[in-house]
Amino acid sequence: MLSPNRPSNQGAWTGFLIVAFGALGLVGAFGTFAAQLPFDRAVARNATLDKVLAASHAPDPAQAEDALRSLLGDSADQVLGGPGTLESRVQAERARMMAELHTEAQIYGFRFRCYLAVFTIMAAIFGAFVSRQLSVASLQFPVVGSHLPETRDLPRPRAET
Repeated sequence: MLSPNRPSNQGAWTGFLIVAFGALGLVGAFGTFAAQLPFDRAVARNATLDKVLAASHAPDPAQAEDALRSLLGDSADQVLGGPGTLESRVQAERARMMAELHTEAQIYGFRFRCYLAVFTIMAAIFGAFVSRQLSVASLQFPVVGSHLPETRDLPRPRAET
């Protein structure tokens, strides 16, 4: 039980827990969005490549392919006008896309693990700081009567014989 002269550390510990869980929650929330970015890009690129193959069978294939040029981005010239058949160029772009997906997934995974490590270290430093401040506060405001020795530590009077 706390003495009336001793401050309560309840607010500091509550603040510490809120910040610790909040920081880890934000890292986790960021991870759920960042981890799927390479996959989302690959799915969108795959759908665009399917549209390119479908556009080759359109009444005006050149116009349909030009409409898809902006969706293909940096690989538009290679897919729409490179050497070989359209199917072979699309197949080569799918292979390149899968390799890029794998590389991006590794990069995002490494970054996410670094974020977790940094936030864990920061939480540990913050916890040590809060713990230190709480121990300093308890030294500055001792419990009333704590400077007196316990009665069991007092010398006992000798019995006179």
